[in-house]
Amino acid sequence: MKLLAVRRLLRIQRVVIRYRLDDLLFDLPLPWFLLVLRYALPWRWFPRKTLDLSRGARLRLALQDLGPIFIKFGQILSTRRDLLPEDIADELMLLQDRVPPFDSKLSVKLIEDQLGKKISEVFSRFDVEPLASASVAQVHSAQLKTGEEVVVKVIRPGLKPVIAQDLAWLFILARAAEKVSADARLLHPVDVVSDYEKTIYDELDLLREAANASQLKRNFEGSPMLYVPQVYWDWCRPKVLVMERIYGIQVTDLATLADQRTDMKMLAERGVEIFFTQVFRDSFFHADMHPGNIFVSTVSPWSPQYIAIDCGIVGSLTPEDQDYLARNLFAFFKRDYRRVAQLHIDSGWVPAETKLNEFEAAIRTVCEPIFEKPLKDISFGQVLMRLFQTARRFNMEVQPQLVLLQKTLLNIEGLGRQLYPDLDLWNTAQPFLERWMRERVSPKALFGNVQSQIEQIPHLANMTRDLLERLSQPHASDPPPPWHRRRDDWLLRLLGTAHLAGGAILAAGGPLNQLAYWPAGIMMAVGLYLVVRR
Repeated sequence: MKLLAVRRLLRIQRVVIRYRLDDLLFDLPLPWFLLVLRYALPWRWFPRKTLDLSRGARLRLALQDLGPIFIKFGQILSTRRDLLPEDIADELMLLQDRVPPFDSKLSVKLIEDQLGKKISEVFSRFDVEPLASASVAQVHSAQLKTGEEVVVKVIRPGLKPVIAQDLAWLFILARAAEKVSADARLLHPVDVVSDYEKTIYDELDLLREAANASQLKRNFEGSPMLYVPQVYWDWCRPKVLVMERIYGIQVTDLATLADQRTDMKMLAERGVEIFFTQVFRDSFFHADMHPGNIFVSTVSPWSPQYIAIDCGIVGSLTPEDQDYLARNLFAFFKRDYRRVAQLHIDSGWVPAETKLNEFEAAIRTVCEPIFEKPLKDISFGQVLMRLFQTARRFNMEVQPQLVLLQKTLLNIEGLGRQLYPDLDLWNTAQPFLERWMRERVSPKALFGNVQSQIEQIPHLANMTRDLLERLSQPHASDPPPPWHRRRDDWLLRLLGTAHLAGGAILAAGGPLNQLAYWPAGIMMAVGLYLVVRR
């Protein structure tokens, strides 16, 4: 693994030299002794043809040459025009779906190998020229024999060795950072890289992407906010995905959206609502929402609908993380900074000995200036820097399971800034969170939780009985007397009957729900009897 990392490091160095990316560094206001260093670098003594290119073009080409991990980094940067010069942001946008394609003949061969059939046997039309090309795959338009217009996505060949080399280098850097820096240990860099390793390898499996797309489509079936294309499972393979072709306007094509009189305010607000719906209602969110993967339907511009593609990367949260995050955001929107500070301490994100008043004051100092301001008036670069300083001061640990969520929120915020700079992010999200919190404590939700707990009683009763038997009898493996076994069988049959009856009555709905308490009561009584019988 170390040899792979060394080879990759040399490759990165060659690309940096070729495209003179060190110019981007020396353009910054650096100390004089670092500026003098430019004259000591031997590659700067010779002219390069790439100097004729703009700095943005050189950065884009360098990221393309370095492979998928670097391309994805460029895609994330491209959504943050507030953090980048305009010329660099324009060039990096080309990384979203206009990466140079690989040979079409090789693409056709890969598709035929995966499907086990000739292209002509599956498609009545197949366009050899790629429709789009990105870091991991490229897409061809086609038509199935049954007449449906589709797109065929195929994985680029030879990606795994390059990704393995990049990950080897990232792991070495992460481990070194944890060894030499206490601040780095709070960021859990090794865990973050491990999560990213799983994410990037999952993206190479198109069957996983197809399953993600199907799930997301079910979650938003009939929704006016989001449409997900249909997957044609008969022609999906680990390296080939066939799905419905969609027609829409790329979300960053602001001129076309304006021409069809799209309600940009509603479009931006729906983007925020879609994000929070995926995270809190479904705990299943599209985690690669750069503009190359998002389109806008042309059907009803007065009520705009998003179209999402490329579901290779999705995220989810545990119920505990959902609840903690929601309570934090809810307190944050209410400007209850003391509650935010207390939640951080209770969850273990900051040490238990942290002084609550000091932590509350630090959070207030960072967050208060950004309320009641549109996105265009907020310097998120400064906010992030101050949040990092606060985290460092109070030894706050980064939670690796939320890194994917934070990346997605960064994309959503950057997209909202482009669509409608006057968007009030806080007032848009707050009503949704309030509604979600109310639903969690509604009688229906509480009854569902009680029912779930009751359904566990037979299992818990058996576990408790087995534990007590093992503790009270040294020869627990001996078979029980026949009369005990017969009585147990009778009781378990009664318990199972009560459980099934309760479930059937609950499923029936209506006024019969009231009767569901009788089987539950019988089940609980029998369970308690089994526990104390011995």
